[in-house]
Amino acid sequence: MFIGYYILIGIIGLISFAVQSRLKNKFEKYSKVHLRNGMSGAEIAQKMLNDNGIYDVRVISTPGQLTDHYDPTKKTVNLSEAVYNQRNAAAAAVAAHEVGHAVQHATAYSMLKFRSAMVPVTNIASRFAPMLIILGLVLGGAAKMGMGWYVAIGGLGLMAIATLFSLITLPVEYDASNRALAWLKNKNMVSQQEYAGAEDSLKWAARTYVVAAIGAIAMLLYYALLIFGGGRSRD
Repeated sequence: MFIGYYILIGIIGLISFAVQSRLKNKFEKYSKVHLRNGMSGAEIAQKMLNDNGIYDVRVISTPGQLTDHYDPTKKTVNLSEAVYNQRNAAAAAVAAHEVGHAVQHATAYSMLKFRSAMVPVTNIASRFAPMLIILGLVLGGAAKMGMGWYVAIGGLGLMAIATLFSLITLPVEYDASNRALAWLKNKNMVSQQEYAGAEDSLKWAARTYVVAAIGAIAMLLYYALLIFGGGRSRD
């Protein structure tokens, strides 16, 4: 049981590392493509907010690298220091993407509402699901014996919730990128070269969420096999 678990974790970790490395390289590459309009990421974000009639969201700087996010509770577009201050295609892409989430929020985009509603229960599910499944299996869950079975099933249910959250994140992220790219293009904010860099940057950023979703599904199926397929006796 545990050998298979560590092998799966290792494979997912390697794929995630490869995609993250590629994303970092892409951002470094497009950070050298300077915007002809000379606008910083913060200015790009503010203009996109204004163009969408959103005046109650603040654009602020946050420490770290690739820590950019939109906070719907505080109504802030949080841009990492590099994105906030820089004037390049990568910064424009990230800034516009995060504002894309603010636009989703302002227009009550259904998938974002669903995802936000899932956050509290997902935090609990992610924390306790693996622990409950392993405890249940140790108590005999894979053999469908008494208390262990129900504990393992409960953990699997929590893991299914966390997996659903990963899947719901995909359309939310892709939609935010589509809104960002459409605005950059329709408002003539970037040249063709700059647009190509922004598009490629967001494409690789989205792939990190795809890898996370695939990993979540793989873990769910792995544990389901252990529980329903009597995997403990086969290892």
